[in-house]
Amino acid sequence: MFYPKHPCLGHRTLEPMASSPAKVEFRELGNTGLKLSCVGFGASPFGNVFGQVSDDDAIASVREAFRLGINYFDTSPYYGGTLSEKVLGKALKAVGVPRHEYIVSTKCGRYIDGFDFSADRVTRSIDESLARLQLDYVDILQCHDIEFGSLDEIVNETIPALQKLKEAGKIRFLGITGLPLEIFTYVLDRVPPGTVDVILSYCHYGINDSTLEDLLPYLKSKGVGIITASPLAMGLLTESGPPSWHPASPELKSACQAAAAYCKEKGKNISKLAMQYSLSNKDISSVLVGMNSVRQVEENVAAALDLETAGKDEETLSELEAILKPVKNQTWPSGIQQR
Repeated sequence: MFYPKHPCLGHRTLEPMASSPAKVEFRELGNTGLKLSCVGFGASPFGNVFGQVSDDDAIASVREAFRLGINYFDTSPYYGGTLSEKVLGKALKAVGVPRHEYIVSTKCGRYIDGFDFSADRVTRSIDESLARLQLDYVDILQCHDIEFGSLDEIVNETIPALQKLKEAGKIRFLGITGLPLEIFTYVLDRVPPGTVDVILSYCHYGINDSTLEDLLPYLKSKGVGIITASPLAMGLLTESGPPSWHPASPELKSACQAAAAYCKEKGKNISKLAMQYSLSNKDISSVLVGMNSVRQVEENVAAALDLETAGKDEETLSELEAILKPVKNQTWPSGIQQR
């Protein structure tokens, strides 16, 4: 397949759609040549996993994302049982930005009815995803939460199948996602260099858990692009607190609640500080955060722009880290149903 000249490969950024507001920074993604907006648009909320999102709200949020320079959108057939892909596809088509001006990633292997990383299933999966997204190709296809499959199957069957999809022009780059960090080294040590283009890690680069940092030199040595997700630790680092299904320990939830209350007393927003903490490491190409409204898009972009101009609030962050120190890097079991 012929891919048109991609602005994310050169020095050009997105052309303004109307006015010219300040826009988020672009960062290179490993050895792919892609340049992703440092704030990535997580479209899992379009699957109604956190409450109902109307098509109008979805379209408006995607339009605002483009206006503020966001060029990277992530989804999965698992989110909302394929609903997220359908709504994102509808929104991208409605907004009408030329295809070569944005980057889309979706996933394979995890579905509403379970996991299947077989070559046959992931090969069919991309065709299904492309139909829902109304696209001819996706920029990145990622094996979704690989810790629930056989990692040897991922190495010997799934990734070779994705390489064939790459050769067929249905995907441009391939990646792997999951919660335990050791899955990334297991796979990357067993495939030829350059085979895996991207990893997506979640909940391991935030104020309460920064364990991904230790893995960054290894990933860079492999030439792998690094994307993180869930900078708010799936709701832990918010004033309203996590949803009832959150698997964190009572101690971790309590500490995060205390940190949020401390921020509020100081007139600060813990979610903004958490977002800026995750954005501050330039080795991370994009920080994915779920968005379902214009307001959320504007808040996340504002956090990024404030970080660029004013830097991190080191004083408040150090105080938060002191509050969270007893539970620092405390993780939880994999298999989150809302991811």
